[in-house]
Parts: sequence; structure tokens; C-alpha cells
Amino acid sequence: MSNRDLAQNERNALCDLALALGPDSPTLCEGWAVQDLLAHLYVRERKPLAMPGIIFSSLAGMTERAMKKTLQQHSFAELVEKIRTGPPLHMKAVDGQTNLIEYFIHHEDIRRANGQTAPREGIEKLEEGMWVLLGRMGRLLLRELDDIDLTLALPSGETKHIKKGSREVTLTGRAGELVLFTYGRGENAEVELAGTDEAVTALQETKLGI
Repeated sequence: MSNRDLAQNERNALCDLALALGPDSPTLCEGWAVQDLLAHLYVRERKPLAMPGIIFSSLAGMTERAMKKTLQQHSFAELVEKIRTGPPLHMKAVDGQTNLIEYFIHHEDIRRANGQTAPREGIEKLEEGMWVLLGRMGRLLLRELDDIDLTLALPSGETKHIKKGSREVTLTGRAGELVLFTYGRGENAEVELAGTDEAVTALQETKLGI
């Protein structure tokens, strides 16, 4: 199964869960209910002029206005179905690369905020795809780390050395849990950290993600 197929599966699962829980249910994204998270996904894919605010805080107001307008223009059910249909044409070629982790994370943002806290079973192919992508994205996600020598490790023993430094830390967990941690969901990720107390604390207190 390709990354694009896996991303679409996550997209469908997120949409199914959103409909089951309703627009006002919580998410792990501070200040966002489910409908707000869906508006974020819609703007990210379909409003390119508003996208920079997702990355640059100085432009966040532009993105917030686009999200608010999206919620005014579309009912919750309409928004879910627009997201379910997949990315617009200009993003289809990179869907598997840009959306596999994005939709996994936001699916988990909804799941775990609503009591579904256990890591999912039967997602081995999904985790294989994310493990590869995490190796490519790791330095960007962890760019704020100061002098931490970080290794990511799977329970199988496979590792990726992500960042150099003098203070060594090994972060161990399933690929999905490592993704959640490195994208700033450390409090909700089932991982083990090995290193000195100082280095581990520094990792836990650093703002991670894009």
C-alpha cells in the first residue's frame, strides 16, 4: 500500500470519527474543537494564501480569519465531506509525503482527547511509512533542541540518529508514538526516554514540531 493510500485511509478515519463525535468535541490542539481542526485542514489544503500563518506566528491572524470564514461558509457535515474527498489537484502528487503524518497526528488529536488513548493496533504499514518520513523530517522538527544528541529507537531495536550534541538521549517507542512526541504531543505519547536527568528534562521542555 502506498503512502498516498495510507494517507487517504487516515483521512477517512479522521472524518468518520469527527462525524461520530460532533463539531464541539475536544482535541489535543489547545483552543480547538473538532470543527476548528477540520477548518485548519481545509485551509491548509485549499487556501494557499492563508497557509503561511500555520508556520509563521506573525501571520497567524490571516490563517485564523480564513478558518473562521470557512466555518461560516460550510456546515460541519459539508466540511467533513470536502476533507474526505482528498487534496485538491495541486497537492495530489505529494499527498503521501505531506499528508500521511499530518492526518495521523490530527486523527490522534481527536482520538486521544476523547478517551481513545491506547495506541492503535493493525497500523504496521502506516507506521513503516511514518518511520521513513520521520527520518527525513527529524532535524526540522527538533531544530530548537540545544546540544541534545538524539537517537530515535523502535521497540525492534532499529534506530535513527537525528541530531548531534554532547548530551545523549534515546527516545524509544512505536513509530506513531515517536511522531506524536516529535510533533509536540509529548504528554500524550507513549515513549521511553533514556539519558541523564538534565538532558531528558531539556528535551521534554523544548518546543518541538513545525
